[in-house]
Amino acid sequence: MAAQGELTEAPGGRGRVLVGLMLTTSLAAMDTTVVATAIPQIVRDLGGFALFTWVFSIYVLVQAVTIPIDGKLADLYGRKPILMGGTLIFLLGSVLCGVAWTMPVLIVFRALQGIGAGAIQATTTTVAGDLFTVEERGRVQGWLSSVWGIAGVIGPAIGGFLAEYASWRWIFYINVPLGAAALFMIGTSLHERVARRRHKIDFAGAGLLVLGAGALIFGLLEGGVDWAWLSVPSVAVFALAAVALLAFAWQERRAAEPMLPPWVFGRRLLAGANLTAATIGLLVIGLTTFLPTYAQEVLGADAVVAGLVLGAMSLSWPVSAACSARFYLRIGFRDTAFVGMGICLAAAAWFVVLREDASLWIVALAALVMGAGLGLLSTAIIVGIQSVVGWERRGVITGANMFTRYLGQAVGAAVFGSVANATLVGRLQHAPAALRSRLPASINDASNVLDGKTAASAAVVTYVRDALFLATHHVFLALLAVAVAGVLALAATPRHFRRLEFAEDQALAAEARSVPAAPRAGR
Repeated sequence: MAAQGELTEAPGGRGRVLVGLMLTTSLAAMDTTVVATAIPQIVRDLGGFALFTWVFSIYVLVQAVTIPIDGKLADLYGRKPILMGGTLIFLLGSVLCGVAWTMPVLIVFRALQGIGAGAIQATTTTVAGDLFTVEERGRVQGWLSSVWGIAGVIGPAIGGFLAEYASWRWIFYINVPLGAAALFMIGTSLHERVARRRHKIDFAGAGLLVLGAGALIFGLLEGGVDWAWLSVPSVAVFALAAVALLAFAWQERRAAEPMLPPWVFGRRLLAGANLTAATIGLLVIGLTTFLPTYAQEVLGADAVVAGLVLGAMSLSWPVSAACSARFYLRIGFRDTAFVGMGICLAAAAWFVVLREDASLWIVALAALVMGAGLGLLSTAIIVGIQSVVGWERRGVITGANMFTRYLGQAVGAAVFGSVANATLVGRLQHAPAALRSRLPASINDASNVLDGKTAASAAVVTYVRDALFLATHHVFLALLAVAVAGVLALAATPRHFRRLEFAEDQALAAEARSVPAAPRAGR
C-alpha cells in the first residue's frame, strides 16, 4: 500500500497556501500564452523560423506526459517536495530560456520548463483536494481556474509589451520573483506528514508512458501540418506510440508500484470521469482555436475584439466553478456534472446556429454560457473523484484526469484542424469556374485574402469568407457531437460517487482486526 500522509498548514496559513498555489499555477498558465506575441522578436534575434512552433509544442507536450508521473510521485513522497521541486525546475528553465542563444537551445529549455509545469499542474489541484474540505473545494477551484482565465486574457498583452518595450527575454525572467514568492509562501505555510518507507519506482513504466504518450501527442500535433496523415513519418510515429503504450499497459500490470495503475481507467467511476475530462479538453481546444478565427475572418473583428469574445469563456468559468459547491452538495457530483454538460451542449448548439452576420455580442454571450457549463462540469468531476479515494491515491487520480484532458486537447487540435482544412480545401477546389483561377492556392493564403494582404476582387473575398464560415461551422458541429459524447460518458458514471474500495485496504483492515488490542497503560 502507498504511503499514508497528511497536509497541514501554519496557523492562519491556508490563505497564504492558496495564494502560493495560485502563483505557481500562474507560472504554468502564463507561459502557455505569453510567448505568442513575442515570436517575431524571438525569431529576429535567434533565427530558426521553421522551428518556432516548437517553442509552444514542446512545452505543452512535455507538460502533458509528465503530469501523471508527478501525480504518482506526489502519492509516494508527498505533495510539497514535488511541488517545490517542480517550481524550482520551472524557474531554472525560465532563466535558461532567457539566456538562450539559438532557437534549438530555446526549445530544449522550454522542455525543461514543461517538466516543471507538469509537476505544478499535478500537485496544485491535489493539494487543494488535501487541504480544503469538500464544501470549500468548489470555491478554491474557482480561484485556481481564474488564474487560467486571467492568463489567457493578459498573457499575450504582457508578452507583446515586454517584447516591444524591453526584451522578449524578460518574458521568462519575470517568472523568477513570482516563483520565489510562491516558494516562500508554500515553504513556510504548508506542512506535511508522510509515512516514509522505501519505494520501488516504476522507471520502466514512466519511460514507456513518456515515449508512448509523447509520440502520440507529437503525431497529433505534426500530422496534417508538417506531413500528411498517411505519410511514412506519420505512420511510423503512431506505430511507435501504439507499441510503447501497449508495452506500458503490460508493464503496469506487473509493476509493484505502477506509475499509472490499471484501476485508474478500470474502475467505472474513474473511467467515466476521465472520458469526461477528455471531452472538456476537446471543447476547450475547439473554441480556443476556431472562435477567434470565426470572429476575425468571418465577422470582421480585429484581434483585440476577437480575444475579448473568447475571453468571455474565461470570465464565466471561474465564477461557475466557485459556485459549484452549492450544486454538488445538494444534488451530488454526477448530477452537477450533468447540469454543466447540459449547459455546454446548449452552448455548442448555439454556436452551430450562428450565421455569417452574427453579432459579436451574441457570440460572446455563447462563449460566456460555454464557460459557465465548463466551470460546473470540470469542478464537479475533479472534486468528485478526489473525494472517493484517500490521500495515498489522490495524486495519481488527479494526474490521470488532467492527463486525459490534455490528451483530449491534442486530439481535438488534430481532428478539428482536419475538419476545417478539409472543408476549406473542398470549397476552394469546387469553386465556380469563373472564380477558380483567382482563388488562393492554399489554405494559408486564404487569410491573406481576407486581411487585404493579397489583392482580390469583392467576389473572391466573399467566396473565401463563405468558405471559412463553412469550415468553422463544421467545427462547431463537431463540438456539438463532442458535447453529446460527454453526456454519454457521464451516463456511464455511477450516479453516487462513493468511496472506492481496494483489495489491499481490505486486507490491511482485516489484519488490523486480527491483532489483539494492546494493554492499556498503567495495568
